[in-house]
Amino acid sequence: MLPQGMFSVAVATVLFPSLARAAARNDLDSFRNTVSLGLRQIAFLLVPASIVCAVLAEPLTRIIYQRGAFTSSQTPIVAASLAAFTAGLTFNGTMLMLNRAFFSLQSNWIPTLVALGNLFVNAILDVAFSPLGTWGIPLSTSIVNIAGTAALLVLLRRRLGRIDLRSVGSSFARIAVAGAVAGAAAIAVWLPIDHEAGRSLAGQVASVLPAIAAATAAYFLACLALRVRELQTLLSLRSRLRIG
Repeated sequence: MLPQGMFSVAVATVLFPSLARAAARNDLDSFRNTVSLGLRQIAFLLVPASIVCAVLAEPLTRIIYQRGAFTSSQTPIVAASLAAFTAGLTFNGTMLMLNRAFFSLQSNWIPTLVALGNLFVNAILDVAFSPLGTWGIPLSTSIVNIAGTAALLVLLRRRLGRIDLRSVGSSFARIAVAGAVAGAAAIAVWLPIDHEAGRSLAGQVASVLPAIAAATAAYFLACLALRVRELQTLLSLRSRLRIG
C-alpha cells in the first residue's frame, strides 16, 4: 500500500478539484482530458512499482519480516502473496481515480454498486482460488481490482459518451514495456549482489537498494526511449519549479 498511498492517492486528490469544476461547468472535454491524465499518471507511477515489488518480493519480505519468530520457511509464502497483490496495484489506483470522476458527476451510487459487486466476486474467487494456497487470496483481490476498473470505465464511457481510451491504452503499453525493463534491471543487479552479500539484514539491504536504484534509472531511460508522454509532463513540471 505504500506506492498506492504515495502516488495514486496523491494524483486523485490533486485532480479531484479540476474534475469537480469541469463537471460543474458541464465541460465534458476538459473532464475527459482530466480523467485520461489521471489514469496515465497513475499508471506511470504504479506500473513500475508493481513490477519491481513483484520481482524483489522475497528480499523485501526478508528485510521487513524475517527476524525472530518469522523464519525463512515463511518468507516464500508471504513473498508470493506480495507478488500476487502487486498484480492489481495499478488497477486499485485507477479505481480510485474513476471513483473520484463519478463523485464529481454527483453519481456516487455507481462506484458504490461496483464496490458491492466487487465484494461478491471477490468472495467467489477466494473460494475458487483457495486450492492454490495462501497467494490465491490476494490474487483474487487483484483480479477484482482489474474487473472493477473495467466496469467503471464502461459505465463512465456510457455516461460521457466517449473516453480517450486510445491515448490511455497507448501510454499503458509503453509504460508496461518500460516497467518490464525496470524489473529486468532490478533482477540483474540484485542476484549477483545477493549471492555475495548473504542473507543477513545488512546483506539484504545492500543488495536491494542498488537493485531499486538500477530499476529506477532503467525505467526513466526506457521511458525516454519510448517517448512516454507522462515522463515529459514530469520533466516539464520540474523545469517550471526550477524557474520559480
